[in-house]
Amino acid sequence: MYYFLTSNPMNYQTKELNPANNFVEKVKSVLPTQVSALFVCSDPRNYAFTDNYARDFQLAFEAAGIGFESYSILDERIADKAAELVAQANLIFLAGGHVPTQNAFFRSIGLGQLLRTYDHIVIGSSAGSMNAAESVYAQPEEEGEAVSKDYQRFLNGLGLTEVSLIPHYQETKNQKLDGLRVFEDIAYPDSMGTSFYAISDGTYLYGDGDSETLYGQAYLIQDGKLSQLTSDNETYQFRK
Repeated sequence: MYYFLTSNPMNYQTKELNPANNFVEKVKSVLPTQVSALFVCSDPRNYAFTDNYARDFQLAFEAAGIGFESYSILDERIADKAAELVAQANLIFLAGGHVPTQNAFFRSIGLGQLLRTYDHIVIGSSAGSMNAAESVYAQPEEEGEAVSKDYQRFLNGLGLTEVSLIPHYQETKNQKLDGLRVFEDIAYPDSMGTSFYAISDGTYLYGDGDSETLYGQAYLIQDGKLSQLTSDNETYQFRK
C-alpha cells in the first residue's frame, strides 16, 4: 500500500491540488494508468457536504491532469456495499471533517479490516489522516469537547501507521477552545508518555510499505514539549 496522509491535499478556493513538497508529482508516480477512486466520507449523514467535498476532490485531480475511470462515494447511503467498493478501488480518499464522527463510521463499516488486504493507494485529508493511525489523537475541536469528561481523546484507528498526526498547525497553533489554548493547554499535556506530529497544510506523511517519510514542515509534540522537525522542502524519515 502507498499512503499520503496530508494536512490538506488541495486548495479549496482554486480547486487544485497543493503542489508543495512535490506532492502532486509523488502521487502521480504511484498512480495506475486507470484510476478507480473511492471517496470515503467523514460524516455519513451529511450528504450535501460529502457530495460537494467529493466533487472538489475530483475537480482538483482533473486540474492536475488525472482523470478517474470510475468514482464512487461511500457514506451511509451505500454503507452496506463498503467491502465491494473498497475491493474495486485502486485509490481511496479519506475525507476531512470531525474526527470522532468519522472514526465511528469507519468502525461501523469495518474499514480497518477491509484495508488489511488492500494494496493500492490511500490519500487522507485532515481527519482522514488522523484516523489512519493505529492510535488516533482526537484533539478537541468543537465547543465543549475540551472540558467534557465524556469526550474521548484517544481512539482506535485504521492502523495504517503508528504516527499520530495533528493537521493545520499553521491555522490552529494560536487558537483557543473552551478558554484553553489548543496546544499549550490541551495537546501538550495529552502528549505525556506519547507523541504527536503537528503538520501544516502542504505537509504529508508518505508510506510505501517499507518506510515512512514526512515531507514538509512538521513539529514533534512529546512529553509536553514541542520541537520543530522539518521545514518546507525538507524530509524526516521514521525508523522501522
